[in-house]
Amino acid sequence: MSKQKRDFLLLRMDPDKKVRILMKNILVIGFSTRNIVCSGKRAGYNMYSIDAFCDHDLLQCSAGSKKLDVGETFDIDNICLEGLVELIESFNVSFDAIIPGSGFETIGLEKLPYRILGNEPGLMKEVSDKYNFSRLLKRLKIDHPETVLLSEIDKLQLPVIVKPACSGGGIFNTKVETEADIKALHEMVRNTNIPVCKSVMIAQEYVDGTPASVSVISTKDKACAVAVNEQLIGIPWLTKTPFAYCGNITPYATPYASEMKKISEELILELGLVGSNGVDFIISEEGPVVIEVNARFQGSLDSVEMATGINLFDAHMKAFEGNINIGENPEIQYAGRAILYAGREMKMAEAVQKKLLEMNVCDIPNVGQVINPEEPVISVLCSGKGREDILSGIEESVIFIRESLNLLDSYNNLKLADNVKNQSGLASKG
Repeated sequence: MSKQKRDFLLLRMDPDKKVRILMKNILVIGFSTRNIVCSGKRAGYNMYSIDAFCDHDLLQCSAGSKKLDVGETFDIDNICLEGLVELIESFNVSFDAIIPGSGFETIGLEKLPYRILGNEPGLMKEVSDKYNFSRLLKRLKIDHPETVLLSEIDKLQLPVIVKPACSGGGIFNTKVETEADIKALHEMVRNTNIPVCKSVMIAQEYVDGTPASVSVISTKDKACAVAVNEQLIGIPWLTKTPFAYCGNITPYATPYASEMKKISEELILELGLVGSNGVDFIISEEGPVVIEVNARFQGSLDSVEMATGINLFDAHMKAFEGNINIGENPEIQYAGRAILYAGREMKMAEAVQKKLLEMNVCDIPNVGQVINPEEPVISVLCSGKGREDILSGIEESVIFIRESLNLLDSYNNLKLADNVKNQSGLASKG
């Protein structure tokens, strides 16, 4: 092992032998782990993954990957800990640590004989349950939309946003504006095959404004806001799902940036979260409103790293050793990641994948992979001197990709970048 690579690796204490051990073999478990794994590889670690997609670029970045069978509903309740143990052991690797990705924070990984570099399970359950989290914010006197269980929706004034209590991505989020909408919603819930893990629904006061987030690195006694990000939610030329998470642009220029960073740092410290964590906001006419906390790596990882030059995986690892070495790092450029969703079922062809590999994209499907309607197809990356550079660059790439996938016909009437130039009235991702 070269000295250069050795300098990237963290030391941990073996509690039995009281000696320092190099941390080099890291396993990430989640529905989609590509951004975490590739960041870890850039930081010099041997990265492994258990993932529901095993995309082409994940396989290129990882030292080994296993595909997770999640069925058609991506229901975490279909995954048993015993099955995960079998997949972990099938690597035949002595892992120094496991990092839970989105959806796997509360599955019980702490029961395994590995060091888990994530937040405490009890805390995760409180933070990831939007109903419990709303009550926590109320106790902390932090501005937050009024939130009730779906059965208590009559307590709120319309419009409201209805979403699963324990789910991200915005796929099942619905805006309710009339009494007729409430009746239709109850009918939809009865007749839709909503995964068990998403079946507890909440109703939340609808906040009109721009969705944004703050990325934070924290130890138990220090928190450092790394970037403020614009969230792309339900963008019509990327998805047909109104509140689906479609990516980020970093940085987000807002007069509330300093206030949002301060709120995020104080909230993360109050919660006792460690590592890479994020706080979602809606920026209303009255100012920023906290929507939720993502107590794990966030989807904004790509745009934050591109915009700041900070390796968030390395920062996450060092935070668990009690160190934050980020300092004042102004953004060096604008950067964006946009997620393109499928308008219909498709199968990735070799010729199409070859074209895609020539572009600045990630989350690239493998040849032969079937992608169902409204599932993510690919992510587009872009960097530039300003927000308009990012939007125009993403627009150009999306048009080319839709042409390559023969998907442009249903989107011909959409003027792409104009749909997000004045993005407003959107709720946060779920």
